[in-house]
Amino acid sequence: MKKAMTISYEVGKNLYINLTNKCPCACTFCIRTHADGAYGSDPLWLEHEPSLDEIFDDLAKRDLSKYDEIVFCGYGEPTERVSDVVTVAKALRMVRKCPKLRINTNGLGDLINGRSVAAELCEVMDTVSVSLNAGTKDEYMAVTRPKFDNAWEAMQSFTSDCVKTGNAEVIMSIVDVIPQEQIDASREVCESLGATLRIRTFDD
Repeated sequence: MKKAMTISYEVGKNLYINLTNKCPCACTFCIRTHADGAYGSDPLWLEHEPSLDEIFDDLAKRDLSKYDEIVFCGYGEPTERVSDVVTVAKALRMVRKCPKLRINTNGLGDLINGRSVAAELCEVMDTVSVSLNAGTKDEYMAVTRPKFDNAWEAMQSFTSDCVKTGNAEVIMSIVDVIPQEQIDASREVCESLGATLRIRTFDD
C-alpha cells in the first residue's frame, strides 16, 4: 500500500477532494482493494488525515474556475469528517465562479456521527449522491458489508431527509454489474424515496 498526501485530484473536468480513508463499509467491489489510486491519480491512501489548513493550502494551488464540479470523494467516506466537509464547502462557496459541489457518500453519516447530517450537507451541496449498491436489504448487506446492522434503513432515511430539504439534487447510484432484478428493485427503492437513480458503469 503506497501512501501520499493526495488531498485533491482531477478526474476529467472535475476536482475530487480526498479528506479521509475511514469508512464503515467493506464493499466487495471497492477500488481500494486492488489499487492505491483512482483514474490515474497519485496514491489516495493518506499519510495522515489532512488538517483544514492543509486542505485549504492544497485547494489554493488549483484554478477552481476550470472545473465543472468539485466532488467530496476519495479513499474513504467523507461524512466521517462531516463538519470539515461543511466548513470546506462553505469556504468554496465564497470563491468567485465556484463550480457546483457534490458529495459522494454511502449514506451512513447519521450512524457515523450519531445525529442527522442531511440538513447541514444539503445546505452547502448542489448534489448529494448516495451509493445504493443493491435493491434489497439482504443483497445490500452482502455487497456493502457495513459495520452497522441497521445500515440499510439508515441509508434510506438519510436519503429521504436529503430529498425533504429541497436544497440539493439527490441521486442514488448503483453499478451496472448487478443483476437486472437488483437494478429493478433499486429503481423502486430510489423512486420511493424521491431520489434519482444513476446506473454507473463499473469503471465510472
